[in-house]
Amino acid sequence: MASPILQFGTSRFLQAHVDLFVHQALAQDQALGRITVVQTTASSQSAQRVAAFNAPDGYPVRIRGIEDGAPVEQEHRVTAIEAGLHADLDWPAIRELAATSVRVIVSNTGDRGYELCPGDGPALLDAATAPRSFPAKLLVLLYQRFLRGAAPVTLYPCELVANNGSVLRAVVRKLALAWQLDSGFIVYLSTGCVWINSLVDRIVSEAIAPAGAVAEPYAIWVIEAQKKMVLPCTHPQIIVTDKLEPYERRKLFLLNLGHTFLAEQWLQYQRHKDETVLQAMSAPKLRAELEALWEEEVLPVFDALDEAEPARSYLAQVRDRLCNPFLAHRLADIAQNHEEKKRRRLLPVVALANALQLPLPQPRLRAALRLAAARTAAQTA
Repeated sequence: MASPILQFGTSRFLQAHVDLFVHQALAQDQALGRITVVQTTASSQSAQRVAAFNAPDGYPVRIRGIEDGAPVEQEHRVTAIEAGLHADLDWPAIRELAATSVRVIVSNTGDRGYELCPGDGPALLDAATAPRSFPAKLLVLLYQRFLRGAAPVTLYPCELVANNGSVLRAVVRKLALAWQLDSGFIVYLSTGCVWINSLVDRIVSEAIAPAGAVAEPYAIWVIEAQKKMVLPCTHPQIIVTDKLEPYERRKLFLLNLGHTFLAEQWLQYQRHKDETVLQAMSAPKLRAELEALWEEEVLPVFDALDEAEPARSYLAQVRDRLCNPFLAHRLADIAQNHEEKKRRRLLPVVALANALQLPLPQPRLRAALRLAAARTAAQTA
């Protein structure tokens, strides 16, 4: 096993986005190589998923939706996975791989993926046991790579965190200082590791057991250009740019905010437990509220930033994506970690409008944020 790409996370999103991209690029001889996937959670489902990743015939990704006005229904058999490993069972093998053949590390560890675990400590640097938190896992692997004198590595966090590469680097560096690791390694974290800020965008609505996913045709991976970076692959839906922020802003303020606002209405009015985004978009009152939110509380912010045209063009795509008749995107799934998502997706729009001194009352956004504060207070009381 000598994969050049090491991936933390087995989510249906990664299966239908990064892994599918690499699979398609391999067919064109445009990828570094195949992927070793690391499962970090313990459950019977995760064990079945790892076993499926190790099957030679791959797993299915079904692309369903509308593209350029025409229906799209495709099925790909993704065979880009070299091996599926479990951090709790295969840590020595993961450490060896990370210290030798790996050139790229990809992650998507969820909304709380950068949180630390108090039980992780420097004794784990030489242990056969994996740390609990993802940043500590990464620190141990990079330290072993440093000790072995391995080549530089490029890291592509795909978590929905602004400046995700910079944020993850800061977390890992702070942890390295807390563990009192030597100064040479601290330098290596900046000079031997290339931390990429990136943005991923694709709606992956359903999992296929034990591995596989159903996704929309639209997909993009926007990567902030850096010197010495190594791409996992080249692909038509990968964009390398010097300016990541406009892409991030459009996705966060229009698509992600729209999803979270629909989830807020679903929770507040206790709508049907299996309601989908399509069903919500088909409800006249809900659709009208979302359209008013975009038009009155969000788009004026883009106007003030001189980004009106690309924002409205992207919003037209978002409407089509939310009304995709082929995807069963449940609001219950979107509502997971809801208060944290509101903090990340709604609050920045209000804060930016204030910073730009725009005369926007933004009543819907502010009402949702007040409810978030009330729920938090009730939970801590």
